[in-house]
Amino acid sequence: MGELKDKAKGIGNEIAGNVKQMVGNAQDDPALKAEGKAQETKGEAQNLVGKVKGAFGDKI
Repeated sequence: MGELKDKAKGIGNEIAGNVKQMVGNAQDDPALKAEGKAQETKGEAQNLVGKVKGAFGDKI
């Protein structure tokens, strides 16, 4: 079950990060763009953790 939870959180963070980046671009706000990129990267890492858990059958 941890696999799906991590993947869902990862996708959510990736989407939120992308939205923040788009808003940051539209408002010419470098801080918001950076925050969005950081959140997107966090989401990608969470998604990867979910994939690893899936490969090992949630044993980690």
